[in-house]
Amino acid sequence: MRKRKHAGHENHERWLVSYADFITLLFAFFVVMFASSQTDRGKAQAMQESVRKALDEGQIATAIAGILGGSPEDKGKGNLQFKGPGGANQPTADKPKEGRQAELVPALEFLTKELTEEIAKGQMHVSMEARGLVVSFQQAAFFPSGTDEIPPETFATVQKVAEVLRKVPNPVRLEGHTDSVPINNARFASNWELSAARSIAMMNLLAGRFEIQRERMSIAGYAENAPVASNESEEGRRQNRRVDIVVLNQTGLQAEPTKAAKESAAAKPAKH
Repeated sequence: MRKRKHAGHENHERWLVSYADFITLLFAFFVVMFASSQTDRGKAQAMQESVRKALDEGQIATAIAGILGGSPEDKGKGNLQFKGPGGANQPTADKPKEGRQAELVPALEFLTKELTEEIAKGQMHVSMEARGLVVSFQQAAFFPSGTDEIPPETFATVQKVAEVLRKVPNPVRLEGHTDSVPINNARFASNWELSAARSIAMMNLLAGRFEIQRERMSIAGYAENAPVASNESEEGRRQNRRVDIVVLNQTGLQAEPTKAAKESAAAKPAKH
């Protein structure tokens, strides 16, 4: 007679195996996360050390000067550390450095300081725009109403700007502007002619009296089409009657004709 086999006891603790596997995986996950955080911390510390070292050795200032258009020759001697408009060692207007435009921040600071009185009186405005350094001559101080004549008593102020132009090699654009009041007299048939005539008058003064090379300069007349204030008030119209001297940076030069285009145009005979 066969013996009856007894049924095995059911194991109620099998869940511990799965639980132990889960705890092991969770532990491994936290170990990986901790290791990663330690690696990131090490990288952050290494980066901080690199930045501190660069600051101590002046490498960042030199790099910034190069990006902005400076021409550092020695370590720590970029244009941002030069004194005077455009830097003391900037190439002169007679010998512009090929392929490089002067960094204009020192020029802005110099003019803002030198023209403090004129700026306070509302006769001048100096600003840095995307296209370059803009020096605005307000009509009330530099041009009698409806004329393109520059009074001799303003020459001392123009000379301060000319000093900057002699120290930076950048091309210069002279922009004439008027208010929206039409003009039609024996000399000027429209605001277009008046704005262009004022640009030419400023160019002749800079070239003839202050020896700024004419080939560095260009002129533009905008009439009333580029106001800086509303023409609805006399104060606004006064601000709009102006001549802007724009010292062009690399961005501003992109809108200018290239040298090759100028030479090509000059080689072609003029059509009459």
